Amino acid sequence: MVDVGPVKMAPEELRVLGCLIEKQHTTPDQYPLTMNALVVACNQTSNRSPVTAYDHGTVEAALGLLRQRGVARAVLAPGNRATKYRHVLDEAWGLTQGECAVIAVLALRGAQTLNELHARTERYSGLEDLGGVEAVLDRLAGRYEQPYVRRIGRQPGQREERWTHLWATSRSSPPWAQRSRRPISPRPRPRPGRASRPQGRPGAVRASEWPPWNRRWPT
Repeated sequence: MVDVGPVKMAPEELRVLGCLIEKQHTTPDQYPLTMNALVVACNQTSNRSPVTAYDHGTVEAALGLLRQRGVARAVLAPGNRATKYRHVLDEAWGLTQGECAVIAVLALRGAQTLNELHARTERYSGLEDLGGVEAVLDRLAGRYEQPYVRRIGRQPGQREERWTHLWATSRSSPPWAQRSRRPISPRPRPRPGRASRPQGRPGAVRASEWPPWNRRWPT
């Protein structure tokens, strides 16, 4: 087992990784996941905060980064026409199933109270072997050289303190979502003391600007 600190990941990576861990526990008959199933899992409206609308390209790019980190793998089984994917976070970083479960729920739902984590990890296995959710949080907060989670003090208007993971990067969008945009040049202002000419033929004057007795189109 190798103790490693939390790796900073983009929100898209965290969502994909969290979905792989979640589906391993909650729908084992459908796990590993195809790309289509993984996109649906990322964008489902229940148990997600925030709700997203990732396309296949976004999920595929995030999955590629997870595979480079060594925490996700492709599964090529005989008889399956579609490639499937699974996480190997427990194998790669020496985490238990219970620790992976808590990390997944935090990655999919954001900061949560202890009671919320209890309710949302009921379908996950491996937690009771480590003493429950609270014991797992204590392990993740203090077991490694760099903590994986931390406790957030009670904020104004909140009745309980919350827990959050420490894997999120401060970057607002991943490289594949950053599109180069050409700056829009400001429209040139007219010089002081010079009236702006109407568009059209150089030197042309609108008919509405002629004297009333001479309003006719120039030849």
